[in-house]
Amino acid sequence: MTTRRTLNAALLLAGLSLSVPALALDAPTTRPILTVSGKIAVKNAGETARFDMKMIEALPQHSFTTRTPWFDKPVKFTGPLLADLLAAVKASGTTLSAVAINDYKIDIPMADVQKYKVIVARLLDNKPMPVRDKGPLFVVFPFDSAAELRTSTYYERSIWQLKALDVQ
Repeated sequence: MTTRRTLNAALLLAGLSLSVPALALDAPTTRPILTVSGKIAVKNAGETARFDMKMIEALPQHSFTTRTPWFDKPVKFTGPLLADLLAAVKASGTTLSAVAINDYKIDIPMADVQKYKVIVARLLDNKPMPVRDKGPLFVVFPFDSAAELRTSTYYERSIWQLKALDVQ
């Protein structure tokens, strides 16, 4: 009986230890394209969480078609919800400071992330976006879903060539 309890306890502990890594964020296996820092609980590179494109693709994907000031016709954007990306790192702030490759920086209230289905687009009309075409990542609001989104405030928050998010 003691051996059976010991074995059951060992199996239970083994099961628990196997479930812990599932909560962790794997390290990128290819070149990282996004770094998330600040008030996050899940990290994979020191005090930050780094994502490569494979990790972005592994998150649930969403799409919407919307008009924007940057394209002459409605375009389809596909990628994970910004809320899902932030949930993956257990973000807990009130503001996101987003930074582009060219160091353009804009603050995005976390309330917007929850209120609107903001995506971190990786595809434009079902094709990857090269850097010269606003890629590889583009934070996009669903502009056609609400009149208040079709303003300079939200257009400015739609940062392309995204490289970093700092949760504050």
